[in-house]
Amino acid sequence: YIPIEPTMGVDVSAIAEVLEARMVELAYLFEGAETTEDRHEVLHTILLKLCRVVDRPSATAASGEPEAKPKRGPFGLFGLFQGSGKSKWQRIEVSQRQFDALEYLIARDKIGMGMLEPFVHDRWIEDISCSGLGPIFIEHKVFKSMRSALEFVDYDNLDEFVLRLSESIQRPVTLRNPIVDATLADGSRINIVYGREVSQRGSNFTIRKFPGTPLSILELIGFGSLNYQMAAYISLILEAGMNVFICGETASGKTTLINAVTTFVPPDAKIVSIEDTPEVMVPHPNWIREVSRTPLKTGDGPGVSMLDLLKAALRQRPNLIIIGEIRGEEGAIAFQAMQTGHAVMATFHAASVEKLIQRLTGNPIYVPKTYIENLNVAIIQSLVKLPDGSTGRRAISISEIVAYDPPSDTFSFVEVFRWNQVTDVFEFPGDKNSFLLEERIAATKGFPPAKRQGIYAVLEKRAKVLRKLQEKGVSGYYELLRVLSRAQQEGIF
Repeated sequence: YIPIEPTMGVDVSAIAEVLEARMVELAYLFEGAETTEDRHEVLHTILLKLCRVVDRPSATAASGEPEAKPKRGPFGLFGLFQGSGKSKWQRIEVSQRQFDALEYLIARDKIGMGMLEPFVHDRWIEDISCSGLGPIFIEHKVFKSMRSALEFVDYDNLDEFVLRLSESIQRPVTLRNPIVDATLADGSRINIVYGREVSQRGSNFTIRKFPGTPLSILELIGFGSLNYQMAAYISLILEAGMNVFICGETASGKTTLINAVTTFVPPDAKIVSIEDTPEVMVPHPNWIREVSRTPLKTGDGPGVSMLDLLKAALRQRPNLIIIGEIRGEEGAIAFQAMQTGHAVMATFHAASVEKLIQRLTGNPIYVPKTYIENLNVAIIQSLVKLPDGSTGRRAISISEIVAYDPPSDTFSFVEVFRWNQVTDVFEFPGDKNSFLLEERIAATKGFPPAKRQGIYAVLEKRAKVLRKLQEKGVSGYYELLRVLSRAQQEGIF
């Protein structure tokens, strides 16, 4: 992977060095520029003061030398003001192409993420990682794992870059605190490990990029992650307030799926999301987004854990609580919330329903086995090998947790959907055999016990509506929410 930048073919390093030295005197202009857009605007204004765009710049200007020998101005600034009693910028002649390259280069290094800037702006890149000395690697949506042309060749440069990176996100790493997890301004997630004491190949970092607008459920169907029937099933269980865990390994697409299915939550619902790193996106207007806080240094006061936020959420009367990722004791509180009637949706690291139950009932979560049946649905998401040899993300199973039997110490669950790896087709073994659809949801749709299997016709109707929307080109995240909300009001969906 070779990043293409505006500076390619234009050598402006000498001019940039002169400009950066002069810009030190103008650093005060950045005061009050809080957003990235504001800082870019200030930088553009400064460059216009320091440079003059001409068709054919002189050779002296192109080398970065000033147009004339700078004189001492009335304010004692060399090279910035000249003349007696009247201040005037001594500007460097540059071509339009040089000016554009200079603006990009300085903005990249001073405002952006330096050499990583091209990777950050490439929407086809999912992950950016540096494992220590050597090349930077990326995970591409089309070409998968790739080695880039950029690399670190010595430890000092690598450490300096990592330090600057951590300071730019206001979470500086130190030898005492060498590990940092944080969120970039665009919502991407970054992990930094600093120093050879803990990372023997040198400091390392990983950036997991997230799109500004989440993928919709129809876009995921287009990618083959699930099918229309599965999406219709999820819409029914979320509409009914069922508790759902989306499980899988790292980078399997759990958060992407949880963001996509939130469009099925009733539009007037009050939702509270709780995370340690903000990744969950909810399109609903009545959404409370809460993020745990770790003290940056001694004396900053106590941190706020996900457990603290979850306890607070129970007093906020939400219709749905979304937990970014359950790792510890907050899991037990989540199940208590389920018992009190709060709907909970969360992501969890587990590769199967059996592993999910083992982790929930073991250290450090310790959910009592009799509580597990409060979890209604487990969706297992995975990064899999497809029949053509490529890799892709699939919802490999959707299972309903039915009951726990204390005498035999066993759990019963129904696999409603499963993915066939040989054919890359989703199967529906839960057709006419779903516990939740027949026992919990059919009655809410007006089906008497004798006709409860009519709920499967509702599922098929919803699947057809979703397919029709896809065919009509309605697939955007927020657009889909608006259309589905109207369809629900009119009784179509």
